[in-house]
Amino acid sequence: MEFNLRSFILDNFEAAGAIGGYVSLSIIGFALVSFATKKRHNNLASQIGPKWMHPIIGSLLGAIPGCGATIVVASLYKNKKISFGGLFAAFISTLGEGSFVLLGASNEADVVGNLKAYATITIFGLIAGVVFGYLSDFFGFRAHSENNQQNYTEDQIIQTKENKLAAIFIEKVGFYAIIAMAIFLAPGSVMALWGGGFDVISSLTYLVTVAFTVTCMAVYFVSRFIYKYHDCYSSYNNIKSTMLHAILDVAMVVTYVFIGLFVANYIIDVLVGAEMFNAWMTSSVYVVVLLAALIGVTPGCGGMIAVAVAFITVPNFPVAALIAAAIATSGDGIFPLLAENRKDGFIVSVVGLVVALVVAYIALFLGI
Repeated sequence: MEFNLRSFILDNFEAAGAIGGYVSLSIIGFALVSFATKKRHNNLASQIGPKWMHPIIGSLLGAIPGCGATIVVASLYKNKKISFGGLFAAFISTLGEGSFVLLGASNEADVVGNLKAYATITIFGLIAGVVFGYLSDFFGFRAHSENNQQNYTEDQIIQTKENKLAAIFIEKVGFYAIIAMAIFLAPGSVMALWGGGFDVISSLTYLVTVAFTVTCMAVYFVSRFIYKYHDCYSSYNNIKSTMLHAILDVAMVVTYVFIGLFVANYIIDVLVGAEMFNAWMTSSVYVVVLLAALIGVTPGCGGMIAVAVAFITVPNFPVAALIAAAIATSGDGIFPLLAENRKDGFIVSVVGLVVALVVAYIALFLGI
């Protein structure tokens, strides 16, 4: 079958937009809840709960289906409201959007088997998240690095303020366009993750998801390269500035989701090919576990989704391999983390891969 680049790009635009409609609920919702909490409690604590509880809190948040929780935890970590152990625990326990592949009903899938597998990998992820989250905090295992965002001079701030065209695009056009499209897409995006949707407006939904991704990418790149000093003079002291920061986070996440999906799908579907991929999945069980972990650790949810699909379609696919991919994946929360602090993001990914292999091979030894 001949590769159609245009269709491939549009398909990934649509997929990123559908995911974006879902995760925007988490990002915007969390921003509004945080704003309301700050207004009600002026002396808001610098962290959520006692620090010794952070790995447990992070692991429980990560176990919530989808990627929204990891994005929220990455935001908490950015604002120093959760420890690195809590962050690491959330990224270990998350299944990303792969959870909906297992939870969603399908005529071709063993629903009971899927639910059993989901429960198994969730339990393993929760336990591993708590254990290794505590170990991370106990040994202080994290990168001692500054945030990737720089401190800018007053001249640079003035320069950005004077770029009225970029400001209008970000604060007016992009801001309201993303909010409107996120509201439109949110119900359908959630239903799509469960295998449903609104068939009556499917054509319109397709156009909006593509437009949503394109708009988010445009907003992100303008804010990143032209409007890049806005954080120095924007604050969270009113609802508009709070929503603006949330929309910029949505734009960033959707952009990285598209990049992650594009790269992962191109490697799996084009460079490797479906036949070769299935051949890998039916080789030695130890090799399958390794391959599943390597696929799962790729940024975003594409790798975990691919492994979850392999589990429900490839006969005798080992649950241990599914555990490896589930623990290795960081979901879409890895994108804002990498954007804010590359070293911490690198540690989460690399150490998470090691943890995934250790736990998966233990599960394999236990006959799971």
